Formats: sequence, C-alpha cells, structure tokens
Amino acid sequence: MSVAKVEEISATSTVGFEDAIRQGLARANKTLRNIRSAWVKEQQVRLEEGQIVEFQVNMQITFILED
Repeated sequence: MSVAKVEEISATSTVGFEDAIRQGLARANKTLRNIRSAWVKEQQVRLEEGQIVEFQVNMQITFILED
C-alpha cells in the first residue's frame, strides 16, 4: 500500500507554458522524491504594454510518501 501527498506549486517562464511546466517540475524534483504526476490547474500570462512577457502555471504535484 502507498500513500500520496499533493503539493501546489507555481512556475513562470518567458518562453511559454510548456517551458514553465518543465522548469517547475525540474525544480520540484530537487526537493520532492517519488513524483508520480502533475496536474496543470491554471495558466495565466503577464502583459506589459499589451505584449506577453511571462507565462505562469499553477500545478498540483502528486508524490508517494516514503516509509
């Protein structure tokens, strides 16, 4: 039997949503072990003078707790 925990993180990128997801997961992997899935809960952009300057994702990360 395994027990999982869910943590919510936010990641940003100036390149795009996919890059923000990859950067967020890469950073989460430095701290959390046994990550099994990620759910992109929200996406948003930040604008300056009508132009997109940053992409942001909020994700829920699921990982298995160790004994």
